[in-house]
Amino acid sequence: MTNRKSLIFIIATVTIDAIGIGLILPVLPELIAMLLTESISAAALWGGWLIFTYALMQFIFGPVLGGLSDRFGRRPVLLASLFVMGLDYLLMAVAGSIWLLFVARTISGIAGATHATATAYLADITPPEKRAANFGLVGAAFGIGFIVGPAIGGLLGTLGPQAPFLAAALLAFANATFGWFVAPETLAPEKRRAFDWRRANPFGALLRVRHFPVLAGLVLVFFLFNLALFVYPAIWAYFTIERFAWSTGMVGLSLATYGLLAAFVQGFLIRIVLAKLGERRTAIFGLVMEIVGLVIIAFVTNGIWIFILMPITALGNLAGPALQGMMSNRVGDDEQGELQGLLASVASVGTIFSPLMMTGLFRIFTYEGAAYYMPGAPFLLAAFLTVICLMVLTRIKRLTDIVTDSA
Repeated sequence: MTNRKSLIFIIATVTIDAIGIGLILPVLPELIAMLLTESISAAALWGGWLIFTYALMQFIFGPVLGGLSDRFGRRPVLLASLFVMGLDYLLMAVAGSIWLLFVARTISGIAGATHATATAYLADITPPEKRAANFGLVGAAFGIGFIVGPAIGGLLGTLGPQAPFLAAALLAFANATFGWFVAPETLAPEKRRAFDWRRANPFGALLRVRHFPVLAGLVLVFFLFNLALFVYPAIWAYFTIERFAWSTGMVGLSLATYGLLAAFVQGFLIRIVLAKLGERRTAIFGLVMEIVGLVIIAFVTNGIWIFILMPITALGNLAGPALQGMMSNRVGDDEQGELQGLLASVASVGTIFSPLMMTGLFRIFTYEGAAYYMPGAPFLLAAFLTVICLMVLTRIKRLTDIVTDSA
């Protein structure tokens, strides 16, 4: 039987992870600019490398922490990660140089790579027939955290760029304390296994694409779409500050609003659209809406249009789940776990490289003396990548029709 307090602890852990990510997005431009005494344009470039560092550590150490939890148990890994995260947020709050900020983001990327361990803990305490429902709670918790995080970060950011980090530290320490008293160990000693570096190889999941040759085109679409969609967390704060001179509070409000709309689309609206259009047409519709939104955002000069356009850009979130459904329905029941592992790794690679692309392009078109001033250039690149997604998806359908007609 699921221990209610343990379930609350896991949900809180995932939520705090997401809040911690969202908290810093509105204030990161101001903090970097303050440390470097540089413009927002220069800060964006450094911000891209900071996100790259964080995402890379998450990609590398996610399987490592999962393996350590199989060896030493879930409880010590989760509690240690939360405690280290708290210390890391304090370090970021007092960071006096950009290099110390890089050290802090490296640590936070490692300590925050606990999603696999949290999911394993949840599986340990949940009966098989209820696991799917509880896994849904984890997804909802992450979504809520990513909505609440930017809003709190923007609000606290008005007190100074360090305030959100202090709040994130307090949350991490509070949850670690809560877990210490209520979360028991769930992995019995006789079920533990020796740690194996080969099984902790983060690149192993990417090699699984060889097992699904029929899905190669759809996996490419999924990768490019994730690469494009990460333009929002990578460049949003820098873009809105540069283009509209928004405050950290307004940046946080816009990110929270978009997150709320995206959650509505993926949690409710997608069921209605799928029932009417099917997976393929839903994916195409989502891609088209994303392209329209990205292109318009690239050229707007009045911030009010950002909020007007949000319902359109949020509809782009229909594409991801629809693509996943198309791929899931093309493999057997005994390959579902392997497929999801592959897709998680593909998405992670997108989050590693997208920040460098988007912030680098932003810097090229916004630095003093740029040949052409265009803060929205990263959104045009994201639109171009999404157009390629649409072309490949259409091509896959045509090839499928040819094969079907030949048969």
